[in-house]
Amino acid sequence: MTVRITHIGGPTVLIEVAGWRLLTDPTFDAPGRRYAFGWGTSSRKLVGPAIPAAAIGPIDAVLLSHDHHGDNLDAAGRALLPSAGVVVTTVAGAARLGGSARGLTPWQATRLEAGAGGSRPTIEITATPCRHGPPLSRPFVGDVIGFALRWDGQQHGVLWISGDTVLYDGVLQLADRLQVDTALLHLGGVRFPISGPVRYTMTAADAVELCSLLRPRAAIPIHYEGWKHFRNGRDAIEREFASAPEEIGASLRWMPIGVGVELAI
Repeated sequence: MTVRITHIGGPTVLIEVAGWRLLTDPTFDAPGRRYAFGWGTSSRKLVGPAIPAAAIGPIDAVLLSHDHHGDNLDAAGRALLPSAGVVVTTVAGAARLGGSARGLTPWQATRLEAGAGGSRPTIEITATPCRHGPPLSRPFVGDVIGFALRWDGQQHGVLWISGDTVLYDGVLQLADRLQVDTALLHLGGVRFPISGPVRYTMTAADAVELCSLLRPRAAIPIHYEGWKHFRNGRDAIEREFASAPEEIGASLRWMPIGVGVELAI
């Protein structure tokens, strides 16, 4: 079965499969604004979305890794949520958002079902672990989840969205629990001046290490540029994958911004 992936910018991706339209971490604000992330951290948005929110069309579900940081859910993205069929996010995020939001803890699952007589396959959405910073940082940075998507007809494994996370044992569990075909990886090696060398998302080297365990057929970087707080951009990602073993290096796949690409999964 094929899936159509459109990288709109940052963490925002439109996933179209078998009649379903899913949107990850909606960010549609114009560039230029500075966003506070708490505890003295902030960042400025440098690049706007390739497709405006008004042109996205109907959305069946929003997969929201976390609702409390403006680089994953901004004002324009938040305004889009009420029109989505359902929002899947963290338990804390669902409580804050209310409405149709479904909150998941890591390894908990929910389903999107077409209903009686529907021709679309059921999509199982499993939350995967994230830690958006160093050990013991969860009380400060808040809860985050990733998403593993499974539906009938997949030939090579699940579609996985990492969410904002560092590489730690929770993420490494995926190698034992899931067969990942396509991985959308939140990278960028986020750092802030106030916390020095501490990182809040995976680096390019982390991505190579993780892909060496998961062995996805396609590793697609997202959320690695377009904001001031990213420290590990496309050049660093390309260098790390170029120096990795051939099979890992060959898995790197860049999505053209704003253009849908069909992949067989």
